[in-house]
Amino acid sequence: MNRKNLISAGVLLLLVALTISAIFKGNDMEAVFQAMRTLHPAYLFAAIATAFFFVSAEGFMICYLLRALRYKTKVSTCVKYSFVGFFYSGITPSATGGQPMQLYYMQKEGHKISDSSVVLMTVAVIYKLVLVVMGLLILILYHEPLAGYLKQYLYLYYLGLFLNTFLVVVLLFIMISPKCFKGIVIGGEKLLKKFKILKSSRERTERLIDMADQYHEAVLFFLKNKSKIVAVVLFTVIQRCSVFFLTYLIYKGMGLEGLSALTVMNLQASVYIAVDMLPLPGAQGITELMYKTAFAQIFPGAFLTASMCVTRGLNFYMVLIASAAIAALCHFGPKASGNAVLDR
Repeated sequence: MNRKNLISAGVLLLLVALTISAIFKGNDMEAVFQAMRTLHPAYLFAAIATAFFFVSAEGFMICYLLRALRYKTKVSTCVKYSFVGFFYSGITPSATGGQPMQLYYMQKEGHKISDSSVVLMTVAVIYKLVLVVMGLLILILYHEPLAGYLKQYLYLYYLGLFLNTFLVVVLLFIMISPKCFKGIVIGGEKLLKKFKILKSSRERTERLIDMADQYHEAVLFFLKNKSKIVAVVLFTVIQRCSVFFLTYLIYKGMGLEGLSALTVMNLQASVYIAVDMLPLPGAQGITELMYKTAFAQIFPGAFLTASMCVTRGLNFYMVLIASAAIAALCHFGPKASGNAVLDR
């Protein structure tokens, strides 16, 4: 872990401490713990499984796309990449650290940077695109109830939807424009040379141009095999819905009745959309504040804080700890052998 990631992890821990303090302040914690004890074990285990499925699903898609590019790779290896990505995304602002670290370990284990970049960008674009489409549908079909639940945080929902839409447009443009991608690669190298971070090297420049060309070839491959993209889109919808459904499992597990799964999932999705692009490690603090506002009418009394602690604890902190352990094994464990590549 480099210095920048250590600083981000420190900021995350500070935000965690402040968030816990804010949660405990003004709450009858005995009543909160009593509410948490009402959670049925079967629903708790289902929620835990759902949280791990959410992260693992990205690994399934990475594996599917790598195999489409004729790589011999294991599902377990790709799931490892997804947990590494979750950890570094969780400790860096706006989740910017995940993909670079995934790319680093994929290249370290024998994948071409060009192919890995296309696979990771494809997964990222579809991941964001699905979130944007869901957000627009919620806005169109659920606007009035949404405004009533989010109250003063409705503007964050609009901001999050706008930022995610903007990012999708930018990523799509980079993916389908070979000149743009090549310009970014070469321009980045020139900038690093200007600040004397890199020395001039004609061989390196040629390698970067070759990588950009290979990147475009991989993009063209997926554009010609649209069925594979459709499969990833459909699986991403399932993945996205799973983490929203986790909150409904907690709702049912606490013995609460009266609301449909769709209502609870829409509210959880709105919280995700609002905080997804905010420059805070793990969207720490604001997620909890928005949750308590959005679900104030859903979970009565102490059940509100209890459900927030369980939901956030499972879909973020539990998975983050597991991801940290996997990232540590990748960093300090024995070096993995490179993956073989079949002829295309």
